[in-house]
Amino acid sequence: MNKILLIIVLFITINISAQSRDDLYKDTYTKLTEMLEGKRELSFKEAVYSVENTYLMGKLDSTFFNSQILFLSSLAEQLNQSRKLIYTENDREAVSKYASIYAVLKDSIPIVRENKMYKYVPFGYDFEDIFGHEHWQNMFVSKLLETRVGNCHSLPYLYKIIAEEIGAGQETHLALAPNHIYIKHRILKGGWYNTELTSGIFPIDAWLMASGFISVESISNGVYMKALDDKESIALCLVDLAQGYQKSMFYDNDLVLQCANKALEYYPNYVNAMLVKVEAQKVQLENIMAKHYAEFPKDLNKYPESRKLLAEIEIELGIIHNLGYRKMPEEMYLDWLVSLKEEKNKYANKKIHTFIKSK
Repeated sequence: MNKILLIIVLFITINISAQSRDDLYKDTYTKLTEMLEGKRELSFKEAVYSVENTYLMGKLDSTFFNSQILFLSSLAEQLNQSRKLIYTENDREAVSKYASIYAVLKDSIPIVRENKMYKYVPFGYDFEDIFGHEHWQNMFVSKLLETRVGNCHSLPYLYKIIAEEIGAGQETHLALAPNHIYIKHRILKGGWYNTELTSGIFPIDAWLMASGFISVESISNGVYMKALDDKESIALCLVDLAQGYQKSMFYDNDLVLQCANKALEYYPNYVNAMLVKVEAQKVQLENIMAKHYAEFPKDLNKYPESRKLLAEIEIELGIIHNLGYRKMPEEMYLDWLVSLKEEKNKYANKKIHTFIKSK
């Protein structure tokens, strides 16, 4: 009897926990949607914090998160005010902000406090679990702030957040490459340039193309190398929310599909949103098989609901292929990342390094 009672209590506890989790996800989905629809102020910092806090079941320390962002933003502001760049074009104030953010993330900076000199240690790259397979938190800005090491997801997100805090958010664009996120800026002298935070280099577009997985079609269709606007950046957060939810053992496909579909409204050719949607549809097919006690995938052709779903998936996969997307193996991605450091002279934009130097 005691064992039965224990099982019932455990079952109720799990259900309450799942309900609480689902409510958190739905609330965050609503918040991000309201940002996109103009019902709430766009804030990349708030969007990122909300997504990470939701995955952590509301346990993310907001005081620590905000204080760290405030410190880094203040440091960027101080650098911006104290340094004068060699760059002299009319947009030098904006370029100075970009240079300051870059310095905060990737440069060693001397800091004086109470008449003592301290050496500020920049953020590093964490090559452990860079895709968050073992621990999804490894993709988080909050993890980056705590450990001072991050990856190609958290580092550009932090850059974008700091830029937003110091008034350069709209001019700071996230951009995508295979399995990768980086920063794009446009300046009067030199046009568009890339900021790569994994290695602290400003690579030319040839490095991005060197991956071998960026086709002309993917560029022209805005899959890769597009400078994302603020709403498209929030669309990325919606997919982060969906992916975090997919890490749950049991999850509601409707919420995942809502996130993917809403992201696609504001970034129609966002392939990651399409892939998340297809994964959710595959789970729906598995549920249909379980519902009908079907043993083989071919049995799905017997049921109208699954035939319709199969047709939708086929169309979605066709769109993904026609957009120029090709999956890049993780091992090749790591080799590609390392190539930037090994062939720095070949791929570095030397003009940008000159522009951000102080007088």
